[in-house]
Amino acid sequence: MSNRREGDRVAHGFPHLATVEASLTALYRRLSPDGVHRYPVSVPAADVALGDGEDLHPGTQRVARALVRHLRLPEARMVVGFRPMEYAAAVELAAGPEYFVELNDRFRTRRRDIGAALAHEITHVLLHRLGLAFPDTHENEILTDVVTAYLGAGWLLLDAYRQDGVESQRLGYLTPEEFGYVLAKRAAVFGEDPSPWFTSAVAYEAWVRGRARADRERTLPPLAGAGWAERRRYAWERRRGRAGEAAPYAFDGGAPATGVSFRCPVCRGRLRVPAGRALRARCGVCRTVLECAGPA
Repeated sequence: MSNRREGDRVAHGFPHLATVEASLTALYRRLSPDGVHRYPVSVPAADVALGDGEDLHPGTQRVARALVRHLRLPEARMVVGFRPMEYAAAVELAAGPEYFVELNDRFRTRRRDIGAALAHEITHVLLHRLGLAFPDTHENEILTDVVTAYLGAGWLLLDAYRQDGVESQRLGYLTPEEFGYVLAKRAAVFGEDPSPWFTSAVAYEAWVRGRARADRERTLPPLAGAGWAERRRYAWERRRGRAGEAAPYAFDGGAPATGVSFRCPVCRGRLRVPAGRALRARCGVCRTVLECAGPA
């Protein structure tokens, strides 16, 4: 796992959005919607907090076991150690039954972030066992962050984001806003509000910005929740048979277009439906039923 140290510039926005979307789709395809829904509740803060008076090594093992249980890895025994290293943490992926996680020595005095570092590394173990990976190393790390967040442990990674006059830190490979975006996708599916868990003010602000983008995707044409002006533009472009360059949909079948394709607001898989009439469409990846609007 990478990390940002004091004085480093923290990236913002949504530069990895295409990989984030591909990660959500891949997760649903690999686990199935039923498999994803085996993670309805995020890991509780009390289970992954290391108290100031708690012995470091037993406490770290306790947090690791809590994350193993949360990610449904009962056969994986974590052996956690600390050493000087360039990155925040690393995990040795082998056949098991033991997995070895190394944490940067700085976590000896930054206990509040131990859970975040472990969450990312233990998710690597889950993905290793699932055989789910992207060929590119950087994209694979983004996949790991996305899965960590979507399966209920990634709020820890966003809460580890802090930026003030003394400290600038970000754990993981997603930007803070991208973490907020994935957490908002999860919140919409499971009815869960992670905002009370954030102890970092800037993490909460990033969650709000990410949530705004995720909410916006549920109100884009051809979905029925789209606003009047957007539906009017959609209808005009459909009559021409050609969508604008920045449109979140694509037409086919002439002018007026007879078909439209767009991304599912839940798993970001692509759907194609008839254009020009109201209908209900079921996503073939996550099985979400979507209401699509007719002409404006």
